Amino acid sequence: MSGSGTGTEAGAQAARSRAVAVLRVRSQALAVAVLPAAGAVILLAGGPTGHLPGTVWDLARWVLTPFAVLVLLAAAGVALVVARARPAVSPTVPIAEAAAPELYRMVRDLADRLDVPAPSAIALTPDCDSWLEDRTHPAHGPPPAEEHGVTAAAGRHPDGAATPVLVIGSPFLWWMRVGELRAVLAPVVAGTGPSAHPDIAAARRFVRGLDAAVAVASAPRRGPVFRAVLAGVGWAARVLLRGCRGHAAEMERSVAAAAAERAQAVDYGLRIVAQEQVGLAYAGWDRLLTRVALPAWRMGRWPSRLNAGVVSALTELSRRDRLAEGFASRLGERPACDLLEEPGAVDEAASLLAARLFHGGPAEPGPNWSPVHWSDYPEEVVDRKWRTDAARLHRVLDVLRVRPTADGAAPVSDGPSLSRVLDHLTDPDPAAEPVPPAAPTPPAGPGPAPEDEDLADTTARSAALAARLSAELAREEAAASPRPAAPSTAPGNAAAPAAHDPVALWDDRALPLFPLQPPRTARELLADHITAMVCCAAMDTAGAVPGLDWLDGPVLLVGGERAADLSPQVLALIEDGDPAALRLWLARQGIRPEKPVRLV
Repeated sequence: MSGSGTGTEAGAQAARSRAVAVLRVRSQALAVAVLPAAGAVILLAGGPTGHLPGTVWDLARWVLTPFAVLVLLAAAGVALVVARARPAVSPTVPIAEAAAPELYRMVRDLADRLDVPAPSAIALTPDCDSWLEDRTHPAHGPPPAEEHGVTAAAGRHPDGAATPVLVIGSPFLWWMRVGELRAVLAPVVAGTGPSAHPDIAAARRFVRGLDAAVAVASAPRRGPVFRAVLAGVGWAARVLLRGCRGHAAEMERSVAAAAAERAQAVDYGLRIVAQEQVGLAYAGWDRLLTRVALPAWRMGRWPSRLNAGVVSALTELSRRDRLAEGFASRLGERPACDLLEEPGAVDEAASLLAARLFHGGPAEPGPNWSPVHWSDYPEEVVDRKWRTDAARLHRVLDVLRVRPTADGAAPVSDGPSLSRVLDHLTDPDPAAEPVPPAAPTPPAGPGPAPEDEDLADTTARSAALAARLSAELAREEAAASPRPAAPSTAPGNAAAPAAHDPVALWDDRALPLFPLQPPRTARELLADHITAMVCCAAMDTAGAVPGLDWLDGPVLLVGGERAADLSPQVLALIEDGDPAALRLWLARQGIRPEKPVRLV
């Protein structure tokens, strides 16, 4: 334990040393600002006393005094902007103590074991990470201790300053057991100790103020005067940030090292196992978002139990992956989400926030942005997605004036059939039709990406159809993308009302903040639409049903079994104009491509 204490003290000392270096930059900036004023005072005092007589000194007084005043005014303006600028706040779901008394009790007990002040409040983030965040700036609202009803002893340093807010990754609460969560949070909670030191706290406030001032200067403003003034403020703030950036980074690394050393004494053996769960939770969460949540978000639906879904996804991963077999036995222990009074309401709030951060969805539910439960996902998301894509595909074929053709001995049908698609994309002579120019690049967002190079290896008909689909989808998304007004309360936070809205303290004009995937290419769009048409034909002519795979997302179930992968057959049709492999697959599954399908 003595070695751990020595390491902790060394890390804390290094952090304090770096904090002093950051504050030295601030002092140097102040010295530069007052230096002309000091020179002007000397010159002004030297005239009446007779020490600096003559025309030269008079001229120096006339020049330096106005310059010193201008420098002081500029420095005061920069200092005012730095002091009043509102530092960014991470978008989170605040958890009141009444909504999670056991969670607060566990964090306080952990802080007592670490001999550090407890965090002033707890919030959840829809991501696999945890950190401490200072929200004591006056623009952030009432002090967290008053807002969440935390006692002064639990939510404040001994000197009376409010402690940071503990932000916990919501997937951790649902996947981890109580002991594992405590072990993972130990190094994070230990970080409240260094924040009590006045030099570290002052250095952090200075850096956050500079960062906020840069953001204020970068915001769009009207009027040349405002632009000129803010440009000067932004330049000064960036110069100061460059001067203290290295010291601030080293300070935070030293703080983290000291916190990790202090946490060695708490659940050290369990923390090794818990860290394995962190990696597993991240993998499952990422796959759930990209494979399962993203298709629903694109349909205007948001799964309201994402964190419960990650448990199902990781349980399925444990079943499939031999390396994860041992993790399934943990599920008999108490999950950390039991520390919440209403885990369902908290999960819904975190799920809605996840949709905003990762997809750019609205802040509140509405007619075109409604929640969906997992039991309804196959019918309300998968089936609707496939039929919507199939309908779009046939609308584009209508624009291209593609007529249905006979499929062997089968009669010609005027309805939307899979045969119409297959016959159109079957290219008997690829050289007969040149590849048309790509459609105009659609606007930035979740829609398709530029397709010039992407369609180079496809047939002429595939390229034309893909370009049309790309443009059609871009128009649909542009028509459905007006941004709603920001809400006055935290999104979906039924379980934990707050006195102020943390979500309103971050700029949501660039949503999504963390896009999951790059825009889909035209080739990918065409493959998705053809696959959707195949699935519609399978459901309407072969008794197949839509399904949900926790790791792979929407799947087609034929006879209760998951259908084989369609990608090779669909790509052969798109790239070579050869439908033979796809028709053989359809025949094996009993799917009749000539029959009309139901569209939305």
